[in-house]
Amino acid sequence: MAASAAMERLRCVLSLLLLLHSTDSFYVPGVAPINFHRNDPVEIKAVKLTSSRTQLPYEYYSLPFCQPSKITYKAENLGEVLRGDRIVNTPFQVSMNVEKKCEVLCNFPNKPVTLTVEQSKLIAERIREDYYVHLIADNLPVATRLEFYSNREEEEKKKEKDVQFEHGYRLGFMDGNKFYLHNHLSFILYYHREDVEESQEHTYRVVRFEVIPQSIKLEDLKADEKSMCTLPEATGSAPQEIDPTKENQLLFTYSVHWEESDIKWASRWDTYLTMSDVQIHWFSIINSVVVVFFLSGILSMIIIRTLRKDIANYNKEDDIEDTMEESGWKLVHGDVFRPPQYPMILSSLLGSGIQLFCMILIVIFVAMLGMLSPSSRGALMTTACFLFMFMGVFGGFFAGRLYRTLKGHRWKKGAFCTATLYPGVVFGICFVLNCFIWGKHSSGAVPFPTMVALLCMWFGISLPLVYLGYYFGFRKQPYDNPVRTNQIPRQIPEQRWYMNKFVGILMAGILPFGAMFIELFFIFSAIWENQFYYLFGFLFLVFIILVVSCSQISIVMVYFQLCAEDYRWWWRTFLVSGGSAFYVLIYAVFYFVNKLDIVEFIPSLLYFGYTALMVLSFWLLTGTIGFYAAYMFVRKIYAAVKID
Repeated sequence: MAASAAMERLRCVLSLLLLLHSTDSFYVPGVAPINFHRNDPVEIKAVKLTSSRTQLPYEYYSLPFCQPSKITYKAENLGEVLRGDRIVNTPFQVSMNVEKKCEVLCNFPNKPVTLTVEQSKLIAERIREDYYVHLIADNLPVATRLEFYSNREEEEKKKEKDVQFEHGYRLGFMDGNKFYLHNHLSFILYYHREDVEESQEHTYRVVRFEVIPQSIKLEDLKADEKSMCTLPEATGSAPQEIDPTKENQLLFTYSVHWEESDIKWASRWDTYLTMSDVQIHWFSIINSVVVVFFLSGILSMIIIRTLRKDIANYNKEDDIEDTMEESGWKLVHGDVFRPPQYPMILSSLLGSGIQLFCMILIVIFVAMLGMLSPSSRGALMTTACFLFMFMGVFGGFFAGRLYRTLKGHRWKKGAFCTATLYPGVVFGICFVLNCFIWGKHSSGAVPFPTMVALLCMWFGISLPLVYLGYYFGFRKQPYDNPVRTNQIPRQIPEQRWYMNKFVGILMAGILPFGAMFIELFFIFSAIWENQFYYLFGFLFLVFIILVVSCSQISIVMVYFQLCAEDYRWWWRTFLVSGGSAFYVLIYAVFYFVNKLDIVEFIPSLLYFGYTALMVLSFWLLTGTIGFYAAYMFVRKIYAAVKID
């Protein structure tokens, strides 16, 4: 009986695995390669058009490209929709390991495509705005090979070129005031031949997808009735000009070339993820680690030695102590745990900070394990959205417990504030920006059904979970403060200039920002310049350093504040600990001015709108880390001294 039950369980598990394997939607990168036989169709799909100058993606058929008889859009996940991906089929006919010299894309070889004046203007505008076209074959994005000589010795220069890949291909180029369209695409696909038994047919896997875009004038492309064409000699051909003031005639053509490659299927993304400055990245990260831990060590030694001395002095039971006046942080023991102004808003912001912290930690850790690689499009953003919703239970719990500690009574209002304050600001800013993107007819605009779905997730998942967490947090015993609070608040002496909040923000933000600003460059490049970001191992290390440095700087700042007999530390610690967000804002402005070529109003608005969201989220994250570190520190030091 036991054996048959075990067999039945095993059969159930195997059938479940087979079901998962056969389901298209279930795909873990590196687990589900597609095997092709010779002559099998390899579908070329279009993703979108992008430009780092406008930051507005457009779908492929927003321009008058050749269309298949039936246009089919791929069902997309939440992350792909938010990124502006609109994956659609194209009329390119590509078969595994079958060469094509030159073929006309639209089925009218003797009747070229005629672009109207409006269409010509639109194409010329997109070329001026430096748009790139993104295609995929077997889920691999198309790349343009760039070869150049590095700064080597003259002898080595002749032998070896450095190769880098540009994502997508340029729509066209400008020469003076003239516009030229890339109307011929030379696809170079690399395949890896799989080892099979002698009797079986060879199977192939696509491991690289390159394109060489060319602009060839209509008169130079000689097409016959079978849709075949002949490419001119490279030296004698003229490019295909697009005159925005009149109708233009042209042919869209393509060729296919296959090459065998030693690259295994599991390593096929390595080409796209290679970087020219890996050594600089390594050096910078190690430098940050060393500097931060060195400074952290010094700060810890100083603060621990000073504290031990303070506690020893305060705990001496000498006769002299009765006559001496108390000074320093012990003096404010009767006020240090006095509840601050607006405790509900403070606990709500800290609850959102906890929500962000849990979400970011899990996302980076899971991505570091390779589960959110670029091959699973939109997975990172989808995971982040869902995790933020589900982490509401932890945010609510911490906010509820802190609110009760701060003598709050209206827990239902506090829970609603926690669930809506930060997400409401984010949704409001995104909605306003989305209206501008809608006005530009960009695929980056979130469709109305997706917006309704996000609202349903917010009020259907996040809000109830925050209420649930808040209820249990509020019912739990409040944090145990080691000293009683006096009924009459103590007068605060006049503070020195360097105890000003803004000075504190500037001082506290330097160390955490210094630990992460190199990584910030790569993150900004990934967001604003359509690069792939995959260095999640580095990012996890930087996140740990950020947590350590924020905690320590927060402890130092609250210690100085209490020594100056200023007990209003609750809000101040939260604001000052998020000081690195101010430097992130300054860096974002620097990046905009020096790295991006954005000149129009709406792209600038998008950049600064999304930057504001990043800065706000970063402030909440670092402020929460610093606040809880400081709170633990304050409770610890007041528990260590004898209070009469």
